[in-house]
Amino acid sequence: MNLQVNDIVGRSSYRCDILFRVIDIRLVEGKQVAILYGEDIRLIADAPFDDLIKINDEERQTRQKTSEALQEQSYHLFSQDKQLQTEKSNYQSSDGYRYNGEYFQIPGKVLHVDGDASYLNKCLTLYEKIGIPVKGVYCNEKEMPSRIGGLIDQYRPDILVITGHDAYSKSKGSAQDLNAYRHSKHFVQTVREARNKVAHLDQLVIFAGACQSHFESLIQAGANYASSPSRVNIHALDPVYIVAKISFTPFTDYIHVWDVLRNTLTGEKGLGGIETRGVLRTGMPYHINKDE
Repeated sequence: MNLQVNDIVGRSSYRCDILFRVIDIRLVEGKQVAILYGEDIRLIADAPFDDLIKINDEERQTRQKTSEALQEQSYHLFSQDKQLQTEKSNYQSSDGYRYNGEYFQIPGKVLHVDGDASYLNKCLTLYEKIGIPVKGVYCNEKEMPSRIGGLIDQYRPDILVITGHDAYSKSKGSAQDLNAYRHSKHFVQTVREARNKVAHLDQLVIFAGACQSHFESLIQAGANYASSPSRVNIHALDPVYIVAKISFTPFTDYIHVWDVLRNTLTGEKGLGGIETRGVLRTGMPYHINKDE
């Protein structure tokens, strides 16, 4: 089969359950092997050419529609939550609606550091749609630990997202062995460096991890939320829905973990965390300067 970089493929041995993009082709022991990045799932994999099936445009469009329907459902659920939270926040700020003027809200600022430029752009589009102030930085996973301190100093975020690609390989060790994961150790090191900058869990809220990441190590390193408790794959946009809940929850409120996870595309098998304060602040009065 004639495969090229950027072709969309599925793995026959996995019944083409995930669509991948070919990002590199290598010769391993005389066989051609493709390096694969998931199209919508934060998974990196490799496979021999004879295990790959090229996905035609019709099949790709069908799957894309299914994925978009799931994304729209998650966005709808989040929008409902956001509206209820806004009404509650306004009521509390106005002492029971005694104040009839307008308010302004300052959602949490996000620094999103991603090991995949394509995923990063998809996430930035969703951040903008939701209305979250964000700075996105593409960074190779191996370079994240050395760069994160400077990025925190530069952007001073309320919420930090550390993500990209990951994968667990049974041939490299047990599920508890950090060395059996492609990038979990880099994510763990990055979280530790971030906590050296901001130690308090509520002053800098951290999400870390990707597909199949070593959840326990990330939480122990200082992440508030992480993937993947059951070592399953997570959707490329899941970090955004976690961040959105935190960004639009008032700093006076604690967020129960399930309230964060229920609007994600993956749920509790792929994502988990600890109770954390929100970071939204509401102010008044709201004035618009008008030209005289």
